[in-house]
Amino acid sequence: MLDGVLKKRIDPPIACLAAMLCRQGVGADAVTVAGLVLGLGAALAIAFGQLWLGLALILVSRLADGLDGAVARLTRRTDRGGYLDIVFDYIFYGAIPLAFAILDPDANALAAAVLLTSFYANGASFLAFAVMAEKRGLATEQRGKKSLYFSTGLAEATETIATFVLFCLFPAHFAVIAYVFAAMTAWTCVSRIRLSLQLFR
Repeated sequence: MLDGVLKKRIDPPIACLAAMLCRQGVGADAVTVAGLVLGLGAALAIAFGQLWLGLALILVSRLADGLDGAVARLTRRTDRGGYLDIVFDYIFYGAIPLAFAILDPDANALAAAVLLTSFYANGASFLAFAVMAEKRGLATEQRGKKSLYFSTGLAEATETIATFVLFCLFPAHFAVIAYVFAAMTAWTCVSRIRLSLQLFR
């Protein structure tokens, strides 16, 4: 929902940082891998109760996630890079709720399971939509040039990261926040399914 608005604001500074990395010879795939390592480090820190460290690593990880595409656009965009970016994003998105479940299983495990199920369903609807859109030759650049069709929704990357930040700032309220965001994610999934039923006949 907010990705389009945020993209216009962050693209210029991201492009500047990407240019600096390119001058240092840093490739897009290296940035993608670094983003995953930082994200998994965030999950590990959270699981061991180091929430402030986890929060910092989440933010740096997502900076890397934005930088890899910018670096690729300045150098060479590849299918391999697009594939790694998508897969690593989903690994990260699953790791953070799991970390909070490990941190406090009694309070957080059920809410984390519900949230992860909503992520799973939404991810399936997103990727299936992208496959069908590619098959039909549909294209969009609402979220910039991507390796696949990015269908938009209520719960996107910006909302997900904001939710993870709230988890770290208010860990005692993890369950409530998780249930609310799971509902938003489920709504996005259902909306995308409705759209697919209208488009793919």
